[in-house]
Amino acid sequence: MAVIPAPSAPTHELGGARFTSLATPSRGSSDTSVWLVEITPGTPGAPHRLTREEVFVVLAGRASVSLDAEVSVAEAGDAIVVPAGVPFALAAAGDEPLRALCCLPTGGQAQLADGEPFTPPWAR
Repeated sequence: MAVIPAPSAPTHELGGARFTSLATPSRGSSDTSVWLVEITPGTPGAPHRLTREEVFVVLAGRASVSLDAEVSVAEAGDAIVVPAGVPFALAAAGDEPLRALCCLPTGGQAQLADGEPFTPPWAR
């Protein structure tokens, strides 16, 4: 399938974050999962690690990026590259929501500090 129609609404919500699955194995892609993430201001980033490299592209707003205990800010148009195995958290910086496009190779998993690796539902 060459064109996968966009969903009419976010596919998953978690606290102040909304995830819209765009291209995932359940939607027709085979090697890469892509989703839109929208994070409302004041929503804390969830610290986690990934088993594969993950890439975000900031579309709107500003991102507070904690990567291996170093915090930086990404603006619209910036790419955030998260290496596998590195502690990471993402939050909106400032008063406007953060909108970012995220890409993760199929089979990539997340791991919270106190848990086993899992495939996020928006990446399936």
